[in-house]
Amino acid sequence: MFTWLLNFSLKNRLIVILVGVIVMCYGAFSLQQMPVDVFPDLNKPTVTVMTEAGGMASEEVEQLITFPLETVMNGLPGVESIRSTSSAGLSFIYITFKWSTDIYRARQMVSERLNAMDNTLPNNVIPRMGPISSIMGEIMQIAIPVDEEKISPMQVREYADWVLRPRLMAIPGVAQVIPIGGQVRQFQVQPNTRRMSELGITTFQLEEILRGHSSNSSGGFIEVNNKEYLIRNIGRTSSLEDLRNLAITTKAGQPILLKQIADVTFAPAVKRGDAGYEGKGAVILGIQKQPASDTIELSQKIEQAIGELKQGLPIGMEAPRVTFRQATFIEASISTLEAKLIGASIFVAVILYFFLGTIRPVLISLTAIPISILITALIFKYLGLSINTMTLGGLAIAIGGLVDDAVVDVENIMRRLRLNSEKSADERVGILEVVRSASMEVRTGIIYATMIIVLVFVPLFALSGIEGRLFTPLGIAFIVSTVASLIVSVTITPVLSYYLLPSMSNLAHSDTRLLIWLKANYRKYLEKFLTSPKRFIAYACALVLVSGLSLPFIPTSFLPPFNEGTLLIGLRLNPGVALTESSAIARQAELLVMQVPEVTYVGRRSGRAELDEHAEGVHVSELDVGLKPASEFNRSMADIQADIRKRLINIPAAIAIGQPISHRIDHMLSGVRSQIAIKIFGDDLDVLRSQADLLRAKLSGIAGMADLEIEKQVLAPQIKIRINYDIASQYGVSTSQVMELLQSMIEGEKVSQIIEGNKRFSLVMKLPDSARTMEGLSDILIDTPTGRIPLSRIASIEDSDGPNQISRDDGKRRIVLSANTSNRALSEVVKDIRMVVGEQKLPEGYFITLGGQFVAQEKASKLIGFLSLGSLLLMFAVLYSKYQSVRLSLMIMSNIPLAMIGAIIGLWISGQPLSIAALVGFITLAGVSVRNGILKISHYLNLMKLEGEAFSREMIMRGSMERLAPVLMTALVTAFALAPLLFEAERPGTEVLHPVAVVIFFGLISSTLLDTFLTPAMFWLYGKQDAEKSLNNVNIEGGY
Repeated sequence: MFTWLLNFSLKNRLIVILVGVIVMCYGAFSLQQMPVDVFPDLNKPTVTVMTEAGGMASEEVEQLITFPLETVMNGLPGVESIRSTSSAGLSFIYITFKWSTDIYRARQMVSERLNAMDNTLPNNVIPRMGPISSIMGEIMQIAIPVDEEKISPMQVREYADWVLRPRLMAIPGVAQVIPIGGQVRQFQVQPNTRRMSELGITTFQLEEILRGHSSNSSGGFIEVNNKEYLIRNIGRTSSLEDLRNLAITTKAGQPILLKQIADVTFAPAVKRGDAGYEGKGAVILGIQKQPASDTIELSQKIEQAIGELKQGLPIGMEAPRVTFRQATFIEASISTLEAKLIGASIFVAVILYFFLGTIRPVLISLTAIPISILITALIFKYLGLSINTMTLGGLAIAIGGLVDDAVVDVENIMRRLRLNSEKSADERVGILEVVRSASMEVRTGIIYATMIIVLVFVPLFALSGIEGRLFTPLGIAFIVSTVASLIVSVTITPVLSYYLLPSMSNLAHSDTRLLIWLKANYRKYLEKFLTSPKRFIAYACALVLVSGLSLPFIPTSFLPPFNEGTLLIGLRLNPGVALTESSAIARQAELLVMQVPEVTYVGRRSGRAELDEHAEGVHVSELDVGLKPASEFNRSMADIQADIRKRLINIPAAIAIGQPISHRIDHMLSGVRSQIAIKIFGDDLDVLRSQADLLRAKLSGIAGMADLEIEKQVLAPQIKIRINYDIASQYGVSTSQVMELLQSMIEGEKVSQIIEGNKRFSLVMKLPDSARTMEGLSDILIDTPTGRIPLSRIASIEDSDGPNQISRDDGKRRIVLSANTSNRALSEVVKDIRMVVGEQKLPEGYFITLGGQFVAQEKASKLIGFLSLGSLLLMFAVLYSKYQSVRLSLMIMSNIPLAMIGAIIGLWISGQPLSIAALVGFITLAGVSVRNGILKISHYLNLMKLEGEAFSREMIMRGSMERLAPVLMTALVTAFALAPLLFEAERPGTEVLHPVAVVIFFGLISSTLLDTFLTPAMFWLYGKQDAEKSLNNVNIEGGY
């Protein structure tokens, strides 16, 4: 096929150039239309089922709601795990499916099971599925600061709920907008039970009358004078005065109005969450995107919508401010990688110029870069992939290799043109034939080298889980661009060489000064090498052995930490603390964090927003911290985090510092927002807590462990009202009636909805706060057949406690110790944790599991290791099919251990752990490093086959000298194209790619230096018989 392509291209030169221009133009156009995101699609199919249950205690929520829902979901096909949290009035169930499950099918199955639960759950309890949203979570946060001297928190929240949120939800791509903070307005009716008793009005009577308030009804149609009229019965009102004057009943001919038996007022709804911005109160809106949306484009639309609304702001309200903006991180990452790609191209051009000594061959070689990248963009568009840090990273790693095939081709064409020009006029052949035969000579080696690079990436595509989703697009980008460069090297490169190289004025000149110097020194040292080759081969084997033995001592990790440009600080107080106290402490932390020099803003969210999918109590606060660009840092991210921890040391809360996307990835992996999750499973909550305390005491001494905390499953204060069944029976009242009355009066019941334009406000009947105390509760009057009695007659009211929340994994209760690492490798910390956990004695039926990033890392490492053996066997099979020789194939593959020497040294020098990213570097290196051996040994065989050279030291010297330039060019171009990624490791976009670059750069340097001497030495020692046998067995046309 490639022979046909080459012949076709040289016959139809103008067509090939025209097709190349069209592909570039279309590729550039497609590139502009492609979605841009921070990472590939990392969304594991997860369905969240949220159930609100009023003021139910955690135990009731678990028994009556969570357990039945868990049971019915367990049998769904494709379910991987079910996690749940039951807290006061809330049940959250996270149903995680296998990666291969379609999210819409998963939601359909969950919906069907929920429909079957109608008669199983308590009355008025309706489980709902959360919207489909991206793992990247909130792409933006908008803060509206509240200045209470100018505007009330209630007015700001109304604007956020009824003006800003609907406008943002209407933007295509927005999945959810979650407001928190301010005050939600309610029409509240606070009955005076004593006054009601005096006037003979029951609670149920009042409730029934309020239910119909402020509603319209229909009257059908009538015909008048041949016209049809629609009759509307208008009863709707939003006037507080109309509600106050609502007639309840009459007594002695006088109406009893609502205002006579109850306080009627605007009041804020019960708050379970609060927010702040830069130390002041605020309403914060968190915006979540749909999985396939373009984050940058969506962010621009949101900002445009906010700008349009600024003209109609209420008097006294400050303009909404964008605080957190994920698109900024994406733009920084993409621009960083674009700069690295440009820098790499410059490195490539400089190196080529040093070796080739003239502009034309450099330009011909460099055309492979834009054409290959734009062909890759077209393939991405066809496959539905986005532009992200991993796809761009694949191109950044490949960019040096993209010119390799073209460089080998151009260098050989130049050499053949020079040799042809030196011949007499009778012996010279046509330029077209020289170009064709020169390209054919190196074609086979180029094709096999590319095949091997594709083969070594096979393990990457077998990775499952988040690491597979992360690195597969990198592999696709690398392979597609490499194959594209191969096609360019047999089509456009020969055509451009035909047009540009023969007319070069300095074609007759031999090598550049650099190359002359390199060849002179290389000849001298290679002759020494070939006089005693076994000694040098033994040294190389010793180096391989030493580097291999040092590998187990390199610390391991899952992925390098991202630099998202923002921090997420979690503050957890003891459950039972009031929201006002929790907000006050979080506000202090907010002010302290703002003093850190690198911090640009701090947003605060305490408790839980009404629409949020996370079951956090009011004791939990999160600070969203904006940082300056990484280029302006004077210290590392670890130092900044240490500074924040130091400043917050006196805050009475458990503190965890992370980053938004990293936290969400951790939560997806283990259900906990930290790197390490130690889960203790059992049935008794008290035993779980005591075991967790014991384990924490033992773990706290482990070096490098930070933010170690026990999940806040503790006893929170409760007021328990226990009905005495015997006494209640004596008064002729049923327990169910009492329970229903208490729920509606104490918790409050939404009896109607008042509509004002497009705004909707709840009409709630509940006791005033003054009556919701121990004494006030005991004085609540209960309707009985014998008259009204205080609650204290039939019930005891006691101060007690109970669990604040109950967490379960796969149907079993559990408590979690979570931790992060600081200034120590994750693998080393986990090793120490395992030792401590192994020594922990547990009660019967209790057990401990470890979860988090390291589990995924260990699983991925084993899989890569196993599949890499398969790749090596496939590589050997490909080489054997080419050379028909075990020895020659192994000689070429010896470049892999030679490359490993430099790669391992590179990891030690840079202080990088052996992460999945580094393993991807090793995979790439295995393929790229083999190219050198193929080029050399193929050339030795070509000299013997095509030019009649005998197997001798002189032939090996000649072949090595002639291949020195292309081997050094391809290796150095590939290596130094990665040089920009070696620096600024903490810059957004380069964190994951830095270890890959370190491994390939150092590995290629060691492989090239050693291969330059060892391959000729091994070929001289062991290659004669196999070379002659290979030439006899293989029928080749044009070149080896």
